[in-house]
Amino acid sequence: MSDPELQARDREIQRLESVVAEMHDQLLQAQKLGSIGTLASSITHEFNNILTTVINYAKMGVRHKDDAIRDKAFDKILAAGQRASKITTGLLSYARARGDRRDAHSLAQLVQDVLILVEKDLQKHQISLQLDLQPEAVAEVNSGQVQQVLLNLIINARQAMQPGGSLCVATRRNDASGTAEVLVRDTGSGIPPDKLAKIFEPFYSSKTADEQGQGGTGLGLSLCKDVVESHGGRIRVDSVVGKGTTFMLKFPLARGEAAAVRITSPPPAQKAG
Repeated sequence: MSDPELQARDREIQRLESVVAEMHDQLLQAQKLGSIGTLASSITHEFNNILTTVINYAKMGVRHKDDAIRDKAFDKILAAGQRASKITTGLLSYARARGDRRDAHSLAQLVQDVLILVEKDLQKHQISLQLDLQPEAVAEVNSGQVQQVLLNLIINARQAMQPGGSLCVATRRNDASGTAEVLVRDTGSGIPPDKLAKIFEPFYSSKTADEQGQGGTGLGLSLCKDVVESHGGRIRVDSVVGKGTTFMLKFPLARGEAAAVRITSPPPAQKAG
C-alpha cells in the first residue's frame, strides 16, 4: 500500500473514531434524559405538593395578624421554596453535565446529590432506603457521568422491587485495594444466572418496557460499564433469584491532597421510605 493510501486510511480511521466517540456521547445524553423521564411523574407530584404548601401558608399569613402565626407561615414558605430550588438545581446540573473533566469527589456526596432526584420516586413506590455513606471514599471522577451510573442503578433497583422492598446504598474507602467503592443493593426479583452473564452486553436486557415505554432497551448497564471502566474502575454484580441484586462500583482512590475532599453535610445512617 502506497504512502498516500496509508495516509488516507489513517484519516478515515480517525474520522470514524471521532464519529463513534460523538455517538457514544449522544447515547449517554439520551440515556440521561430517559432517566429523568422515568422520574418525571414523582418529581411533578412533589412540585404540586410544594406549591400547595406555599399557597396554603401564604393564605394563612394573609388571614392572620398574629406575628407568631405569620412567622410560622413565612418559615414554611421559605423551606418549601428551598426544597424546590434544590430539586431544580439538581435536575439542571444532572441534565447539563457533559464533557470529560474529572475532579476529586466524595462518592458519598455524589450519592446524596442523586438521592435528591429519586427520593420521592422511592417513597411513591414504598421503597425503604438504608444509607451507609463514608465521606472518605474519594475518587477522581467526572461527577455527571458517575451520577448517571448511580441514577441508572437506583432506578433499575426500584423497578425490580415490589412495594415494601428495601434499597441499600453504601460508600466506603478500601485502603487495602486502593479503591473508593459504591454498593447498590436491592431486595428485588433477582437475575437468573443465564441472564446475569449477559447484562453488560449492548442491547441485551432482562427487562421489558413498561406501559410508559421505560426500560428494556439494554443500553443502561452497558453504558454504566463503559463509564466505570473509562475511569479505570470496575463494576461487579451478584444476584440471587427471589432475593435481590447487588452492584459494586470500584474506582481508584484519589491521591495526595485531592483525597482530603469531604462530604458537605453528614449523611443519615438510615432513612425510611
